[in-house]
Amino acid sequence: MNPKLRDVAEHAGVSVRTVSNVVNGFRYVAPATRERVQASIDALGYRPNLAARTLRRGRTGLVALVIPEIDSPYFAELAARTVRIAGSRGMTVLIDQTDGDAEREKELLHGRRSQLVDGVLFSPWAVAPAELAARTDTVPLVLLGEHDGTGGVDHVAIDNVAAAREATRHLLASGRRRVAALGIQPRSLNATARQRLAGYRQALAEAGLPAEPELEVPVRRLHRADGHQAMLRLLDLPRPPDAVFCFTDELALGALRAAADRRVPVPESLALVGFDDIEDGRYSVPALTTVAPDKDRIAELALDRLARQAADPAPPRSIVAPHHLEVRETS
Repeated sequence: MNPKLRDVAEHAGVSVRTVSNVVNGFRYVAPATRERVQASIDALGYRPNLAARTLRRGRTGLVALVIPEIDSPYFAELAARTVRIAGSRGMTVLIDQTDGDAEREKELLHGRRSQLVDGVLFSPWAVAPAELAARTDTVPLVLLGEHDGTGGVDHVAIDNVAAAREATRHLLASGRRRVAALGIQPRSLNATARQRLAGYRQALAEAGLPAEPELEVPVRRLHRADGHQAMLRLLDLPRPPDAVFCFTDELALGALRAAADRRVPVPESLALVGFDDIEDGRYSVPALTTVAPDKDRIAELALDRLARQAADPAPPRSIVAPHHLEVRETS
């Protein structure tokens, strides 16, 4: 027989209401109590009755995660963490991919299929601030990642300007003086590149170094092949850089391959720092120094905001998740 809420409550030594609060993701439960209840849920194999809960509360227990690229290592890792954390709260995650297409993002933003879910976690690449302001769908929405003009919408991201500044400072502190920025996207509405470029330039200014246009390299996408091609262009300069801050780890891995192709030793002649702390970078040769966003915390904070909106709508907030610089062998 399937265990009930009361069975979990008796096993954990708490009230049925406390178990319900844990299952439904309410944040105001003491961490020790949440851990004890979750242990009982796991031990008994309790699974929420989604159909009954939907009829009783008018909710589905489903959350949508909308990301640009499922096969991007960063988004794949973030999705895995979101699915795991949502599952511990009795929720199921439906994942959709937009490919950064503006029309598809607009459709999802304005409610296409939102009637199927209790909330949407959305990482847009092509939606303009005006589209966000014009949203009329009432399903709870939380934006993930870098985006400008998010007034009126909950938003969870790390401080990209600060993170890029730290990465560039790290390269400068090792004595490098020709530090390139690889990953400029002048035609993208996504704020990722703009914010990371701003942090890079701030670090240069603090060190009394000018921003040199030839060292700020645009790319079409943020993938390995783009990093490889851009790094080859940098190495062909009359005065190549002695360090590169790459706006994603994928770009950095492509740049690392280009350095190997040209027999440029890393980090002796060229230091590299990436961004995202994807698993591939830990096993590259040499291992990649990178900015590491706290992906677990990003997922937790975003799910907390969805639960908060559903329980008691409050003014939207922009929430900063933690990050740190993971120094490895490329710098």
